[in-house]
Amino acid sequence: MTAQLIDGNALSRQLRTDIAVRAAALKARGVTPGLAVILVGEDPASAVYVRNKIKACNETGIHSVFEKYDAMLSEADLLTRIKALNDDPSIHGILVQMPLPKHIHPQRVIETISTAKDVDGYSVQSAGDLMAGLPGFRPCTPYGCMKLIETTGINLKGKHAVVIGRSNTVGKPMALLLLQANATVTICHSGTPDIGAFTRQADVVVAAVGRRNVLTANMVKPGAVVIDVGMNRNDEGKLCGDVDFAGVKEVAGWITPVPGGVGPMTITMLMVNTLEAAERR
Repeated sequence: MTAQLIDGNALSRQLRTDIAVRAAALKARGVTPGLAVILVGEDPASAVYVRNKIKACNETGIHSVFEKYDAMLSEADLLTRIKALNDDPSIHGILVQMPLPKHIHPQRVIETISTAKDVDGYSVQSAGDLMAGLPGFRPCTPYGCMKLIETTGINLKGKHAVVIGRSNTVGKPMALLLLQANATVTICHSGTPDIGAFTRQADVVVAAVGRRNVLTANMVKPGAVVIDVGMNRNDEGKLCGDVDFAGVKEVAGWITPVPGGVGPMTITMLMVNTLEAAERR
C-alpha cells in the first residue's frame, strides 16, 4: 500500500479563498481585518516566516502592519509598543515572531498581548480556554493539523491518536484538540522508553519533535494517518520532516509531505484566527 498524500498546499488555497470572501464581507460592513507582525533582530528564518505571513495577508484581504526592530530593542520598549497595538482598533491580531533576542522574556511578551488579539494562541489564557473546552484562539500549527486530518474523512471518535512531542506550541495543544474530537490520546516524548510500542497501535500519529526519522515504517500501523510537523534538513541539505517519508508512505494510509503539508496550513490558520478576531469585534 502507498499512502495518499494529504496536500497542505491545496487545502490552504481552498481555505484562503474562503477567508478572502469573509474578509470582503467584513470590509463591506466597514471593518478591515488587521494583523500587526513584529520582528525583532536579524534571524534569517524568522524573516522568511514573516514575509510569508505578510504575503498571506495580501492574498486574503487582511490589512497587515509589519514592524521590524533592531536586536538591541529593549524589552520595555517592545512591551510599550504591544500595549499601543492592543489599544489600536484597526488591529485585530498581534503576532511577535519568535525567537526573540535573549534579553527579552518571550512569555512576558506573549502575556502582554491582549487575549482578544492573541491570534497565535500562545497565552496562558488561550491555553486555559483550550484545556477547558472554551471558545478561543487555537495555536495555528495544531489547528492546521486538525484541518488536515479532517480531509481524510476519518471520524476521530474512539480512534487512538499518538502525539510525539510535548511542546507548549504544538504537542500539548495538539493532544487537547484530538481529545476534544473524542480520540483516545497518548503523548510520547524524550522520556518515553519505546515510542514504537505506542505508535504501532495508533490510528493517527502526529510527529512534532524537530528530529529526523523519529517515526519509521516499522513503528506505524498499516493504514494510519501520519501528520509530520517537523522541519529539518537531511544530509543533502534538503527540507525534511520528523518522519521517514519514503518508508512510512508504504505503510500508512495517509501522510503529509514536507514541504507542502503542515507548513502552509500554519500560516493559513493564522489568517483564520485574525479574521475571527475581527468578526468578534
